[in-house]
Amino acid sequence: MECRVGQTTVHYVEHGHGTPVLVLHGAGVDHREAEACFDPGLDVDGLRRLYPDLPGMGRTAAPPSIRSADDVLDILLGFIDRVARGGDLLVAGHSAGAHYARALAARRPGVTGLALICPLLPDTHDVPTHAPVIARDDLGDAGFHGYFVLQTPEMLDRYERFVAPAAELVDAVAMDRIGQRWELAAAGEPYVGPVLLVAGRRDSTVGWAATADLAEVYPRATLAVLDDVGHALPHEESTLLAALLQDWLRRVATTRSDGPPGR
Repeated sequence: MECRVGQTTVHYVEHGHGTPVLVLHGAGVDHREAEACFDPGLDVDGLRRLYPDLPGMGRTAAPPSIRSADDVLDILLGFIDRVARGGDLLVAGHSAGAHYARALAARRPGVTGLALICPLLPDTHDVPTHAPVIARDDLGDAGFHGYFVLQTPEMLDRYERFVAPAAELVDAVAMDRIGQRWELAAAGEPYVGPVLLVAGRRDSTVGWAATADLAEVYPRATLAVLDDVGHALPHEESTLLAALLQDWLRRVATTRSDGPPGR
């Protein structure tokens, strides 16, 4: 499906009907990774799951007018206005997708839940070196070895189906342009609705310590730091992630029944 926002045509897929859930993938991939990793936990009655390709990735082009993360955020806000059409909204993201998800929750009224998985944060610290739990030099390529700490045939299959195919679709020039201005301008009210924070203790891309710090920022946060997984946590602990997402949905539903969600 496609949605026109200014000069940008956003490609996305959706599943289900009901309250929209916007799920944002990380850098260098496209909607297929987020769809494969998040949908098992979000596939419930009453949810309309939206998986867009971020500008410069997948089938969403990034025209020269998109020069920063704030420009990408403006595209996402426009996308929500057109596709979600106001009302309640849940937002989830992995890595750079979580970076945008935080800003969306702070700036858009009506967000009833926020899930941040291995989020890219401006104050990242204490990032460990890459240390595979299961190392297999005979499996996969350098991209697989650098992303996964569980280098098993099962993880290689997921990498080859949901991660690697997006590489040839990445607009490297656009990504470099946006990456030079990746930090988002501070704006919006602090989010106070139900939050899920999940990090991998062996995440050598963004670490886990800064994610744990967010437990003090969000008053209704559940924090899970998972041992023996890295930045590919949504693949390496897919079953546990689905369970955590289910618990998050339960908390969101409770908030709706108790009173106004979000801010």
